[in-house]
Amino acid sequence: MINGSYNANLINQNKYKNMKTKFILLLSGLLLSSGLVKAQSNVDCTTKAALAYDDAKAKRYEQAYAPLMEVKEKCPTYSLATFQYLDRVLKDKMSKAEGADKAKLVQETIDLMNDRLKYFPAKTSAGEVQGDIAMLKYDNGIGTKEEQFAAFDAAFKADKESFTSARALYAYFSLLVDLQDEGKRSLEDVFENYDEVISKVEEEENKMAEFLAPLLVKQDAGEELSAKEAQLVANSEINLKAYSTVKSSINGKLGQRADCDNLIPLYNKDFAERKTDVAWLKIASGRLSAKDCTEDPIFFKLSEALHTAEPSAKSALYLGQLADAKGNSSQAMKYYNESAELETNPSDKSRVYMKLADNYKRKGSYGQARNYYNKALAAKPSAGRAYLQIADMVAKSANNCGQTTFDKRAVYWLAAEYASRAGRVDPSLSSVANQSVAAYKGRAPQKSDIFQEGKEGQSVRIGCWIGETVRVPSL
Repeated sequence: MINGSYNANLINQNKYKNMKTKFILLLSGLLLSSGLVKAQSNVDCTTKAALAYDDAKAKRYEQAYAPLMEVKEKCPTYSLATFQYLDRVLKDKMSKAEGADKAKLVQETIDLMNDRLKYFPAKTSAGEVQGDIAMLKYDNGIGTKEEQFAAFDAAFKADKESFTSARALYAYFSLLVDLQDEGKRSLEDVFENYDEVISKVEEEENKMAEFLAPLLVKQDAGEELSAKEAQLVANSEINLKAYSTVKSSINGKLGQRADCDNLIPLYNKDFAERKTDVAWLKIASGRLSAKDCTEDPIFFKLSEALHTAEPSAKSALYLGQLADAKGNSSQAMKYYNESAELETNPSDKSRVYMKLADNYKRKGSYGQARNYYNKALAAKPSAGRAYLQIADMVAKSANNCGQTTFDKRAVYWLAAEYASRAGRVDPSLSSVANQSVAAYKGRAPQKSDIFQEGKEGQSVRIGCWIGETVRVPSL
C-alpha cells in the first residue's frame, strides 16, 4: 500500500516536471519569436529607411513617400531623419495637390509635426511646432478665424523665443484685427497685441542688425569677408527685409485705428475713472507718445498722473516730449536724459537717445549729437535713421573738416558709407539711403581727381569733430 502510494506520487511529480518543462519551452519559444519579429522589424525599418532617405535626398519624393510613412508608423523612434525627410516630401506633395487630396496631406503634416514632438521632444521646439501648425491651418483655411487666432496665440505665449516667422507674426496680428472688425475683440485687445508683435519684430530686427553692423564696418574699411561672413551678411539682409516688410504691413493693417482722432477721445473718456490705474496710464500715454499725439491736453494729464504715481523712464520721456512741444529744450533734455538712464527696453532706450541726438543736431552740436546717435545704435543696431543723421552731419561739415579741396570733398565718401549702412540695417530706409549715397558720391572726388592727386587706395584723415579716416577708392 505504501509502495503504491509512493509510486503514484512519483508519477505525479514526473508529470508536473514534464508540464513545467513544456511551459518553459513554450514561453522561451514565444519570447524568441517575439525577439525575432522585433529584430526582423528593425531590419525592415533600417532597409526601408535607407532606401527612402536616398529617394528623398534625390528628390524622388513620390517613391520616398510610402516607405517613409511606413517607417514613421512602425518604427517612429528609429531616426529623426524620418521626420525631416517626410516633411520635405509632404511639402512637395502639398504644393501640387488640390481639394481633398491637399486637405489629407495637410492633416498628415500636422500629425507628422505632433509625432516628432512626441518621439523626439529633446530635438523639437514645442512652440515652433505649434506656430508651424497654426500657420498651416491659416494658409489652408482650416478652422474659423477665432480658432486660427487661438492657435497662433497659444504658440506665441508658449514659446515667444521660437516664434520668429515674419509671416506668422503678421498672420497673428491680422487675424485679431479682423476679429475686432467683426465685433469679437476690443480695440484695446488690438493695441495690446500690436505692442507685443511689434516688440517681437523689432527684437528680431535687432538680432539681425547686431550680426550685420560689424561686418558692414569691415566691408567699408575695404577688408574682404570670409565666405561664412558673406553668407551671414546675405542672410541677415534677407531677414531684415522680411521683417521690415512685415512691420510695414502690420502698421498698415492697424491703419487709422491708432491715429490721434481715435486715441484722444478714447482716453479722454476713460481718464477720470482710471487716472490712478498705473498700468492703464502707461499704456495710454505710451500710445499717444508713439503716435505723436503729444499736443493734446490729455497727453499732459496722463503724463503728469503717471509721473506722480510712478516716476519711470516712460513718464520722464513723456514729460520731455511735453517740454519739447512747449519749446523748452533744456527741460526736455533733462527729462530725456533721465528717461534714457532709467530705460531697460533696448528699442525704447534707442528712441530716447534719438530724441537727445536730434536736439543736439538742431543746435549744431554735431559731436554731441553723434555720441547720442551711436548710443541709439548700441541699444538698437537696426536704428538706420541714426546712420542717416550722422551721414547728414558729416556731409554738412565737409567745408570745415578738411585742409585741401580734395580732403574736404573726401568727407562725402564717409557720409556715403554711413548712409549705405542705414539702408542695410533698416531696409525700409533703402530708397532714401540709396539716394543719399548717390548724392554724396556725386560730390566726392571723381576718378580724374583721384588720379591727379595720386591718392588711389590711400587713407584720408578727416579732422574737426568727425575725427575719422576714409579710404580713397581704387580706380
